[in-house]
Amino acid sequence: MQPVVKRFFSYAVIGTQSSETSGAYPSTPSQTAFAERLKAECEAIGLSEAALDEYGYVTATLPSNISGEAQEPPVIGFFAHMDTSPDAPGENVNPRIVENYGGGEIALGHGRILSPEMFPELKKYIGQDIIVPDGATLLGADDKAGIAEILTAMEYLIRHPEIRHGKIRVAFTPDEEVGRGVDYFNVASFGADYAYTVDGGEIGELEAETFNAAAAEITVTGKSVHPGSAYGVMVNGGLVAAEIIRSLPANETPATTKGREGFYHLTGMEGEVGQAKLSYILRDFSAVGLEERKKHLAGLTARINEKYGAGTAVLSVKDSYRNMYEILKDKPQIVERARLAMEKAGVTPVRKAVRGGTDGARLSFMGLPCPNIFAGGHNFHGPYEYLPVKSMEAAVKVIVNICAEE
Repeated sequence: MQPVVKRFFSYAVIGTQSSETSGAYPSTPSQTAFAERLKAECEAIGLSEAALDEYGYVTATLPSNISGEAQEPPVIGFFAHMDTSPDAPGENVNPRIVENYGGGEIALGHGRILSPEMFPELKKYIGQDIIVPDGATLLGADDKAGIAEILTAMEYLIRHPEIRHGKIRVAFTPDEEVGRGVDYFNVASFGADYAYTVDGGEIGELEAETFNAAAAEITVTGKSVHPGSAYGVMVNGGLVAAEIIRSLPANETPATTKGREGFYHLTGMEGEVGQAKLSYILRDFSAVGLEERKKHLAGLTARINEKYGAGTAVLSVKDSYRNMYEILKDKPQIVERARLAMEKAGVTPVRKAVRGGTDGARLSFMGLPCPNIFAGGHNFHGPYEYLPVKSMEAAVKVIVNICAEE
């Protein structure tokens, strides 16, 4: 078993789901336990300055092996997140390797089939080894594959001192999946000139553009009276919430949009006659477009209040992250370095916009420009997740190439 695969297997079996409802940071104690293990591993492979801070961030350094030059090479950072998504079961993960995939269906277990009819991209990996879960849980390639690839690359550089490189910093963060991954990260003390998140999907992905993102919550207060005497009096909070849902564009959801199209995504709903609550995430690649979506929700709640009475619907909106393209468009050399590293590794770069969140977006606006590169997985956040072994190996090569100075 290749070192990167062995590492991934050892990480995947550790349950590290984050929690959207926890007030702690990290949001789950399992992430802290995993962080302690990663700090020890950083020390074991020979990285220096390995540290685990009060917020669960693991950081370490690969010192430069270049000296005596007039200009020091840039300090480069690499990030991956320790948590897995709470959207699917993440405990008792049981990964296995499907060797020399033949192109047909893969029986995962628990009645689930990984099929090229449902997931046509599987056909790209015919003849390759593929890591899959047992059908009961997610796999955790998002983003334990990224952690395994970063540490394997660092270990390779330590064992091959003939590869010239500047100072390299690595960081592993908690709670990315619940949008709090870098809430307390200290960019200044990290000390990198720029960085890369290793948190992308299929082989070759190189992403320097993300959504602008916000979260919205609409609380509906109804009037609950006995249904026998409700005529002209009752306001059913659940029905008003359903009216709000129906009033949003049906063709602007995650299931009906692609590419650079934005959406409204209903992520939670609860309610009864007296009160109901709707939770949405708003996404748009244009900052103007995101503001228009906020205004649309504000106008909708205002109309509800005109119809049912003041205070019936209350809207709260909180910005989540912004499109990192606003920062990276003026620093093309950072993306170009990754592109050249991929080509040197025999990987065809695939430039695309991220239809999702990444710590790199927030870090970029915190002063650390940070595009995203592939970790190799597919079908994140669910039991059909899979990870081609060659994609992992390629990611390791790309990280090494990014670090290398000519």
